[in-house]
Amino acid sequence: MSGGPANFESERRLLVKRLSESGVIKESDPVFNALLKVPREEFVLSWMKQLAYQDTALPLTGSATISQPTTIAIMLEALELGKGKKVLEVGSGSGYVLALLSEIVGKSGRVTGIEISPELSERSKALLARLGFLDKTHVVEVVNSDGGAGFSRNAPYDAILVSAAARKVPEALLKQLKKNGRLVVPVGSFSWFQEMLVFRKDGKCKSLGRFAFVPLVGKEG
Repeated sequence: MSGGPANFESERRLLVKRLSESGVIKESDPVFNALLKVPREEFVLSWMKQLAYQDTALPLTGSATISQPTTIAIMLEALELGKGKKVLEVGSGSGYVLALLSEIVGKSGRVTGIEISPELSERSKALLARLGFLDKTHVVEVVNSDGGAGFSRNAPYDAILVSAAARKVPEALLKQLKKNGRLVVPVGSFSWFQEMLVFRKDGKCKSLGRFAFVPLVGKEG
């Protein structure tokens, strides 16, 4: 994938270096390599490109945001993905995380994104296609639908990532996991912070701490 102008590439490398030095990711990790390859500046609003590599969330359209790089890295690490895995992202927004997931699972994997906003869904499809993530070597699909219901057509999944806050764990998503699959989802009220939880289909659960997300829109929101 194209790294973009030299200043963006150097800023990207510096951000990834900081994430590595802070212990969020490891240099030998597929998340590290994906963050180095995918140009975040392409996924933010055009007038915010110069802020692309600040470690902060940025607004998209409506109430949607592109999450803070540290938060994204933590969630991706928790999925424990590798080549050939099948993954679903609920609330795929700009498509940035879909691109990262595509790099992680590789040509033999499959990535499905669900986005309830028609505008964001179409924008992300066009962008992912332009950057080469929707061609024959990167199996990515973007669906305009209610993400809380999951996407049974491509189930079961090795991992499901929910990039928006849910009041409770969507049961439909747990049912669409493989036997040893992992669901990463921020859960709680929408007043300020939510608890980032990692669920396994066998009922095991752990917390990754407190984060701030926009609400999941739809029946399971």
